[in-house]
Amino acid sequence: MTKPVIGFIGVGYMGHGMAKNIRLGGYDLWVMGRSNRTPVDNLVSMGATEAKSAAEMAAQCDIIHLCLSNSPQVEAVITGPGGILEGAREGLIVIDTSTADPTSTLRLADLMAQRGVILVDAPLGRTPKEAEAGTLDAMVGCDDATFATIQPVIDCWAGTITHIGPVGSGHKMKLLMNFLGASYAALYSEAVAIGAKVGIAPQTFRKVIEPSRLGSGFFGTFMQYVCDRDENAHKFTIANMSKDIRYVNAMATDAGVMNVMASAARHYFTHAEAIGAGADFVPMLSDHVGRLNGLDMAAEVKKGE
Repeated sequence: MTKPVIGFIGVGYMGHGMAKNIRLGGYDLWVMGRSNRTPVDNLVSMGATEAKSAAEMAAQCDIIHLCLSNSPQVEAVITGPGGILEGAREGLIVIDTSTADPTSTLRLADLMAQRGVILVDAPLGRTPKEAEAGTLDAMVGCDDATFATIQPVIDCWAGTITHIGPVGSGHKMKLLMNFLGASYAALYSEAVAIGAKVGIAPQTFRKVIEPSRLGSGFFGTFMQYVCDRDENAHKFTIANMSKDIRYVNAMATDAGVMNVMASAARHYFTHAEAIGAGADFVPMLSDHVGRLNGLDMAAEVKKGE
């Protein structure tokens, strides 16, 4: 059986590793990046073909992955000039691995279905490290037949694949996951600030919490930055998390759900963005919360050595 031709748009922190593993899985691969040439050039050196536009890619591919930053970017690459729908053939499958607004996802799915194109939402769990290793988590929203078609391709880049339900359900699940992540980041930032104020060093806080029932993978990478000052411990930007927590709040509002926790977490991220720190990675939120409380967290770590 002939393998489908795969396209990949958005080969950044997460997308490069995913696309690399699709190519290593033996699939013909078309790629399209943005300003950073390094990941594109690397994939082309592995045998991928660079597309000049999303429309050109759609004319050549059977399945296209999107790994973009937000719903406006996804909408533009699908419906905009030179977009996927300009070149799409009937039967094309588009897998959106971005963390997106489910309302936009459902609207796009209806629009694309009118052209015979199937939209799947398959947002990601874990980090660029797992993307390179091919062991990401995938939360997939689509019908059963489409899932059976795309699962072998997703297997190239995911270690855990969960079929959540119909289209849109993957993005809803991902927002719930990132609601927890954003809230943990805010909670940990407050906790280490309080600890520093009352004489508990960040290293002591980590030493007690990490092996306890309250420890987690997220806690580990967060505190790897706080205590070890490892800026690359968790390469996910404050701006992206801020966008995700806004989507969470919108989803809760649409569902008529009181969401005090999500609203509180959102303020820390919007504040960090407002002061120009959106490009910082999520664990660096601890520095901003520290400064709001008159603390230099790097200095507090030094005190605890």
